[in-house]
Amino acid sequence: MVQEEKKRYSEEELQEFVVIIEEKLQNNARELAYIKETLSRKNDSGTDNTGASTKLMEDVDTSEREQMSQAAVRIQKHTQQLQNALIRIKNGTYGVCIDTGKLIPKERLKAVPHTQQTIEAKLRR
Repeated sequence: MVQEEKKRYSEEELQEFVVIIEEKLQNNARELAYIKETLSRKNDSGTDNTGASTKLMEDVDTSEREQMSQAAVRIQKHTQQLQNALIRIKNGTYGVCIDTGKLIPKERLKAVPHTQQTIEAKLRR
């Protein structure tokens, strides 16, 4: 007898993914709070430097602020992708490749829980 290919994950398996995703969402929230706190502290530093070092410090500060802002944007985008994955779990489409319709391997979903493609489909793009 040929075993039929699995089309969906069970409720128990989906709950495992919910736990993984919620943990990542909590980590993102902590990182975002840290970045916002750090950026607001940098804005309130009120240092009174004089001379040539002031320009250098401002350049470093600006560069660091830009990097932190970019990190915040990446975290917000990742958060949205994770929230969308939770929606897919609720509506029954989670874990199914949007290109092939095949079940995405559990190992891939554990590593990248917001993915919507098998690795083969992603590499073909």
